Amino acid sequence: MDLPTYDVIHCEALGPESKHLDNEIKKAVQQGLLPEDHQYLITPDTLQAYVKYNPDITLPRLLSVKTHSVIPADYPTGEPKSILTRSAGYDHLEYLVGRVNIASLREYCVNAVAQTAMKFIYATAGMLNHYQLNSLTFDRKRSAPFIELGSQRILSTFGVGRIGKRIHDLAAANGLTVQGVDLRQDELTRLYDGQVSFVSREEAIASSDIIVNAMNLTRDQESPYYNVGYFSRAFFSGTRKELIFINVTRGEIAPEELLLDYYLSGRIVGIGLDVFSSESEFSTRLNARVCQGTEFEAAAKLINMAMERNANVYVQPHQGFNSDIATQKKAIEAVKHVVAWHRNKGGCFDEQLPYY
Repeated sequence: MDLPTYDVIHCEALGPESKHLDNEIKKAVQQGLLPEDHQYLITPDTLQAYVKYNPDITLPRLLSVKTHSVIPADYPTGEPKSILTRSAGYDHLEYLVGRVNIASLREYCVNAVAQTAMKFIYATAGMLNHYQLNSLTFDRKRSAPFIELGSQRILSTFGVGRIGKRIHDLAAANGLTVQGVDLRQDELTRLYDGQVSFVSREEAIASSDIIVNAMNLTRDQESPYYNVGYFSRAFFSGTRKELIFINVTRGEIAPEELLLDYYLSGRIVGIGLDVFSSESEFSTRLNARVCQGTEFEAAAKLINMAMERNANVYVQPHQGFNSDIATQKKAIEAVKHVVAWHRNKGGCFDEQLPYY
């Protein structure tokens, strides 16, 4: 039996996201934004799993994926191809820039990720694990003082794009003194009309009480935005205060081994992680309990510390994009990209890599 021919395949569409995608596509067809005969598939499978189950499939010129899908090596050949990644990050597709059109979702998750950062800030500054454990005995005399948020505390956001700017604004609204670090500070100063006080990374590490990483991961070593291992030993050597560190974008930017070392030494006093390095492999190893003696051992220890509540460490499996509102916005923005691609006759998206 011949397999159907699709205009687009949406992979890794799970739970509510798949329903929202279907609704938004049907709405776009009804509004005449997509052709009436628009053929699409929405599947929870990764692209490689779908191809494995359907080896005779001819992949369409437009693919919609997330971070765990692997693009076939021969996909960019032949007629022009386009890929939409339904995530804010796009590092997993950067190697294809110049060979295919690539777009990512840059709006839907802004508030959800920023609120996740604030959740971690309040948990770490408030020493939530310590106070919850003390509730078992209600021993108020042994409760350590928490870190009160106010103008005397300085928070630095590294990466002040849409998400970073929202984190900056929420932190300011909570009374913190805020500043930003970004290689694009001249451009962003104009964009934000001077609303962000930009400082150098050296000044930020020396003055900060709280650091939030909101940078997109860039793996290309030739790029001025390359930031694998950005938060290094040399970087942290400049800190002059006990530091809270929050990471809500990519684990590879701040190695877990280093964060653990600095936490155990007391130079970092609180950690909040929504992300981990090489998350797909780490998840597999964590569930198989084979992290010991590997590069993932430190990450597993941080998770164990958080679960046992014996440290001021808080973790979660990358939930920043998964609020009720963000899930719907994700589908809306994804379909907008599909509509633009059709309007441009498959030649390009309206907004695509390289962004900067």
